[in-house]
Amino acid sequence: MFKKTHIASAILMAVSCQFAYAEQQDTKQENDEIEVIQVSGIRGSLNKGLNIKRQSFQVVDAIVAEDIGKFPDNNVVEALQRVTGVQVTDRGAGEVNTVSIRGLTDVTTTVNGRQIFTAAGRNVALADIPAALLESVDVYKTRSASQVGSGIAGQIDIKTQRPFNFDGSKVVVSARGIYQEQAEELDPNVSLLASNRWESGIGEFGALVNVSYGETSYRDQNIAAGAMVPFMTLNPAAGFGPLERIQTTDGRASEELIWQPGLEKGLPFQAGSTLNINGVPTEYYLSRDAVFASDFTGKRERPAANVAFQWRPNDDSQYTFEAFYNGFRNESFNALSFTFVDWWGNVDTQNPPVTFDGTNIIKERYVDAPYGFNSGDLTVSKTDSYVFALGGEWTITDTFNLASEIYYQDSQYETDFLAMRSERVAYGLNVDFNDKDGIPSLVYADNPDTAVNEADLADTSQWNVAQLYDNGGSSKGDALTFTLDGDLFVDSFGFDTVSFGVRYDSRGASDSSREADGGILGQPLGSLDEGLASINEGFFDGNANWPSSWVVPNGHYIYNNRQSFRDLYNIGADDVMLEKTFDIDEKSYAAYIQGDFSTTLFGREFDGQLGLRYENAKAEMTFFDIDQNPTAVSSAENSSSALLPSIVVRYHLTEDVIARAAYTETIRRPDFSQLNSFIYYTEDVTNIGYGTASGGNPNLKPVESKNYDLTLEWYFADDSSLYGTLFKREIEGFVYGSNRIVQYQGPDDEAPYPYILNQPDNSSNGTLDGVELGLVYFPDNLPDWLTGAGLQASATFLDSEQELPVYADGQLSGYDTRDMFGVSKSSYSTVLIYERDDFDMRLAYVWRDDFLNNYEAAQFANPLGVYRRPEQSLDFQLSYDINEDFMVTFDGTNLTEEIAQSYYEYPTTHNSNSALFSRTFALGIRYSF
Repeated sequence: MFKKTHIASAILMAVSCQFAYAEQQDTKQENDEIEVIQVSGIRGSLNKGLNIKRQSFQVVDAIVAEDIGKFPDNNVVEALQRVTGVQVTDRGAGEVNTVSIRGLTDVTTTVNGRQIFTAAGRNVALADIPAALLESVDVYKTRSASQVGSGIAGQIDIKTQRPFNFDGSKVVVSARGIYQEQAEELDPNVSLLASNRWESGIGEFGALVNVSYGETSYRDQNIAAGAMVPFMTLNPAAGFGPLERIQTTDGRASEELIWQPGLEKGLPFQAGSTLNINGVPTEYYLSRDAVFASDFTGKRERPAANVAFQWRPNDDSQYTFEAFYNGFRNESFNALSFTFVDWWGNVDTQNPPVTFDGTNIIKERYVDAPYGFNSGDLTVSKTDSYVFALGGEWTITDTFNLASEIYYQDSQYETDFLAMRSERVAYGLNVDFNDKDGIPSLVYADNPDTAVNEADLADTSQWNVAQLYDNGGSSKGDALTFTLDGDLFVDSFGFDTVSFGVRYDSRGASDSSREADGGILGQPLGSLDEGLASINEGFFDGNANWPSSWVVPNGHYIYNNRQSFRDLYNIGADDVMLEKTFDIDEKSYAAYIQGDFSTTLFGREFDGQLGLRYENAKAEMTFFDIDQNPTAVSSAENSSSALLPSIVVRYHLTEDVIARAAYTETIRRPDFSQLNSFIYYTEDVTNIGYGTASGGNPNLKPVESKNYDLTLEWYFADDSSLYGTLFKREIEGFVYGSNRIVQYQGPDDEAPYPYILNQPDNSSNGTLDGVELGLVYFPDNLPDWLTGAGLQASATFLDSEQELPVYADGQLSGYDTRDMFGVSKSSYSTVLIYERDDFDMRLAYVWRDDFLNNYEAAQFANPLGVYRRPEQSLDFQLSYDINEDFMVTFDGTNLTEEIAQSYYEYPTTHNSNSALFSRTFALGIRYSF
């Protein structure tokens, strides 16, 4: 059942906007002449979007640039959050990163209808595509047979500009300065579009160049209370000490297993809860093993370019060549301060820990002689992706059209990671794991016998240099794709048009990595190069009782002098050589046929589209075991095929009211990395009684989804609409990291040892039911000073259920039923719009409910589920036309500077992470002629 508490929000509904023309298929499907009011700015873009939504057979929403080169947000992901049914999350590094459609994140991204990817992955990060290059973005929630079948959540198709979009020549120059408040940096974002078309003796030509460059400086700050484990109380079991951490196995106890880690709900936390130790029920505390803070800073660059040439030799043919490039450069530095709080030495029994009322969970305690480390972690990465496409469209006869395209793409990703730790044992500390609504506090105690200020974490003399980690990776992907599509206008057997097509794709993917580390150096941090020390300042902006600065090894300095530090740690050239982990060749084939029909029913128009798509894929895979046996090679094969029906019907209840029903099926193929046939074992280094193991599964099958949609749309004015959708998803074969206990004897083990093995499998099914409501409204007959005011709003209510397998003693023992990962039960957005002749502005508010984000490693006593607290953001945008060609813009994002938080199942007592992200403010100009 859906929550009733948000029904009031249901009347606030979001816009679906799309650019000037519907896709060719949908244009043919709709024969009616629908008036389009030509209005510029925000109102004009919404009007175009509603018109496309009205004409399309599919359930589609979209956003569109309000004008050439003026997309309404910093990036595509931020703009998508206002689309009905779309939710965004994972804000960090100066932007929002993840898109979900109706709660599901498996979204297929296409550019001008072409399926693209990054390196060895199956998808592309939407945030990597600059908004300045876009004409429009279409969000498909149902799928025709002519579209790729992957993406159980939906498909996002990005359209770029082409020269034949313009009547003649066009040049647009834009520049913005974006201020990142926490990073205290002003970042440039510039773009240029130049387009022209002309007649010649051999037909009409068009050429377009669109280039973009953007920088983002960022600072993300996190404070976290670590995982929970059990401790003795001040009245411990015989042979144990007060507040001693209770391991899963212990030679002092007769039980083979004292407590079970990784329980769905965690260990009981009611006051007085007990564990059996030597047969005696023994009360215990639950407390954290550590607390830590992260100050994550960096700079990202995104160069991009799109080149398009078009040639129309006559009225019956047209050819298009396009080249698309997007790049990614990122250098990030994480200053980590980590301290264990699980030591039980020198316990003051007269100063007991403070627990949450009615529980055995420790809220506050003093820890003597805690061990801690700081780490300076630098990541340097880059991506270069290219797409080259050549296509043609031909009118063969009056009743037969043909289109074909061949395109090649190549994408490469490289990354280097360097981290150095420093360590110390402090005198003592006081910690409150939930001091301010989920934010921990930490205060170090001074040693009365020394003059050292233990609270000064920036004092290099207190830290000794420990390990060095030197890792890296590279992944590559390429593909050659051919498509052929035809439309036959038949006007027989009840059908107006029959469409058909084939698609062939040859895909390659490879991945390489390296790992090297050096042991504890043991030298004081202050005794090495002066440039090695990096000290942050002003941490968490005064929002937490936490040290505001600390010293870490400077990752930038280490990277610039990495050979010297490799020599210092005896890391040789062979240790930092990349080694291939997999090499995959995949061939896929697809064919479809679909028909469009139209008739009358009870005197009203009834039309629709029926289609069937066949997809087949076969991957030849080679994997390399670089961790345990570098000479080991494993070959495997993964193949799958699917028949995907698509049925969409529309009934025109009145001239302005349309009902739409759809049944479609979609799939998701497993990621290449999930197919690895090797299992990797990691020893138990913290004495919890279990090692960990992980591996892939070459026998994974595609996830399959059956999709049902029912919509009702009322277009009550030229630029206003009220619409709603009921939908259901039945999903089989979710890939879930199933946990089970296995026995493994490593080369240095005297006997087999238990390991918790995490391995993906198609072991989970789920259902998703929901309601979407949307509204675009520009009221008439307002007072003059309110003329141009409007509302764009949406609300989505979801009810999800997923079966998760439970294993006992290595055997499947049953299923737990939980909410689907990443699905909020409710979300909404409200956008207030005001538009006059020379300026327009909008104020947008977006909110989403709690949701289950992921499962914690099954090694601790807290619940497995990690939830996100409700997330919200407030953004503002304004533009002013100085004259017909010159515009000034101002915008701000994340204006309320929300603190994003997560927790383990129970928000009050099981808080986890708190993150502070930056607000941004931007001032820009745009000139066109």
